[in-house]
Amino acid sequence: MNKYNKNLKLQSETSISDFQKSNIYSQISMLYVGNKHTDERGTITFNNDFDASQIKRIYTIENHSTDFIRGWQGHQIEQRWFACVKGSFEISVIKVDDFQHPSKNLEKKVFHLTDEHLTYLHIPAGCITAIQALEAGAKLLVLADYLLGEVQDEYRFPLEYFEAREKKKL
Repeated sequence: MNKYNKNLKLQSETSISDFQKSNIYSQISMLYVGNKHTDERGTITFNNDFDASQIKRIYTIENHSTDFIRGWQGHQIEQRWFACVKGSFEISVIKVDDFQHPSKNLEKKVFHLTDEHLTYLHIPAGCITAIQALEAGAKLLVLADYLLGEVQDEYRFPLEYFEAREKKKL
């Protein structure tokens, strides 16, 4: 399989909804679908297709409440990968056309990540995100390809700035 998992094989123990299965191929460049296995010893969640060789920094995000939306924030150079390690999150992603004066009506893609499988959402360079915890105590693992302070590349926009056209939730 290539790094974007275009030949994705969804095994029977994967509990991805039919909607997600039908849309996974259109978003394949952003999702690395994980899986889990349970036996008499316990449960292991895994992602055998994710290549972590570019990762230089790791941190977690825990929003202070489920009403809070962290965003819009992103990077023109840095790319990130998100994986939910506790609870669930809704993550909205916008590809920015101009970081100095972005259009207000850019398309927004919405993803739902849970801790059930170790699925990674790839946020390419040039994208911004809005992150909302859907459960109290939810925790999001963030992987980045630059060290803290290595590049000055953080962009923030008010939540209400974008009148984004929303795609179906994935």
